[in-house]
Amino acid sequence: MNCSNCGHFNDGGKFCVKCGHKLQEEAAASQAAAASEYQPQSQPAYTPQQPNQRVRQAKKVSKSFFSYFAEGIKNPTATAQAAGETQFVNALITVILYALSIPIMLYVGWKLLLIQFVRSMFKLPIISEELAPSDMEDFNTGVDLIKATDINSIIHFNFTDFVFKQGIFIFIGLAVIIGATYVAAKFGKVDVSFKEFFSRFGTFMIVPTALLLIGLVLAFLHVEYFSYFMNFGLLSIFLVVPFTIASFKPSGTNGLDRIYSTLIVYVVITIVLTFIANGLGEEAKTIITRMGNSSELNDLF
Repeated sequence: MNCSNCGHFNDGGKFCVKCGHKLQEEAAASQAAAASEYQPQSQPAYTPQQPNQRVRQAKKVSKSFFSYFAEGIKNPTATAQAAGETQFVNALITVILYALSIPIMLYVGWKLLLIQFVRSMFKLPIISEELAPSDMEDFNTGVDLIKATDINSIIHFNFTDFVFKQGIFIFIGLAVIIGATYVAAKFGKVDVSFKEFFSRFGTFMIVPTALLLIGLVLAFLHVEYFSYFMNFGLLSIFLVVPFTIASFKPSGTNGLDRIYSTLIVYVVITIVLTFIANGLGEEAKTIITRMGNSSELNDLF
């Protein structure tokens, strides 16, 4: 230990052998300095991570929607009549599901639709009478080959381009139909806000949307009967309109009769469905053109 007074090094003892300075005070001071230098780091208290606000909100919305959707299937009329502005988000989700399920179903099951169309053509008396049994066997062999082939990858049928483009197109068409129905209800002296009207219309669409979702599952399972559910879901929109208008009581007696209101909206629906059919028809032409120009597909036959 070095003496702090004269700097002489001492092997031990209580006093410096050179100047007589007391060394124990120096030892105590050095130990206190060493103790003060070493301070154990305090560990931060563990705070459990809180779930993301958006995740919690998404869970809340999904839970509310599934409850609303199930109740709408179980008691469609009562659920729709009880739907107010608070159900606007759930009704909007229903309309979006309706709009997206149709192009997804067509994307997944267009091969089956094409096969059904060709089969129906082969069953026509004019064609079937001229076909030999061997021709039908060749056709059935070709059908089985088409089912087993991923033609989407061959003709480069883009999911995003088809589904979202047609989904947005169908959603706009539904918005036009809902807007026309709301205007017709207003002419019928129905005093209601658009959000409440939209909520009730969307709630009445739960059953048609459920039909489309069942058809979508069948399309994924490659069950040809999915097209029936798709047709029922599309045609059900003609029932949603009168149900929605009839669910409101007019505030006056001089408004437009509900029968005429419904017929006017039916005209709008027919026009909208015609535009949607034309859009899908253009997509079908594109698919057929790609099939005809695909060398990989021609090699299969």
